[in-house]
Amino acid sequence: MLKHTPFAAALVLAAGVIAAVPAHAQFAKPEDAIRYRKSVMFIQGQTLPRLGAMVQGKAPYDQAQAVASAETLVFTGKLFPSAFVPGTDKGDTRALPAIWKEQAAFKKHQDDLAASTAKLLAAAKAGGGVDALKGPFGEVAKVCNGCHDEFRKD
Repeated sequence: MLKHTPFAAALVLAAGVIAAVPAHAQFAKPEDAIRYRKSVMFIQGQTLPRLGAMVQGKAPYDQAQAVASAETLVFTGKLFPSAFVPGTDKGDTRALPAIWKEQAAFKKHQDDLAASTAKLLAAAKAGGGVDALKGPFGEVAKVCNGCHDEFRKD
C-alpha cells in the first residue's frame, strides 16, 4: 500500500495543474512557459531520485511506488517540451540558447527520454524486483544527464 505523504499530495495537485495545460499550449508570457517547465522539471527531479534510492539499495523496493514513479516520468516527459517556446531563452531560466539553435538534437533528447521512460515503466509493471529496474533506470538517468549537459546552464 502506498503511504499518503505531503509530497504525494503535492504531486497529484501539481500533475492536475500541469495536465490542465495542453501539450502544445500557448502561454500568455514567456515567464509563464518558464514557470511551467520549471514545475515539470521539479516533479521529475523529485521522482527520479526516489527510484534511484530503490535501485541503489538506499530505500526498500516497492513495486507500486516504482510503477507510480515511472508513470510520473512518462507523463512529465511529454509535458515540458512545449514550454521551450521562442522568448523563453531569457529571464529566470537555466536553458541554454543551444535548445533553439540545435532543435534536432534537443528533439532527439526528448525522443530518447520518451523511449527510456517507457522501458522503465514496462520494467516496473512487469515486476522482477529491483534488478529489473537497474538497466532501464540507468538509461533514463543517462538521457536526463546528457540533455542537461548539452542544454542547461549549471
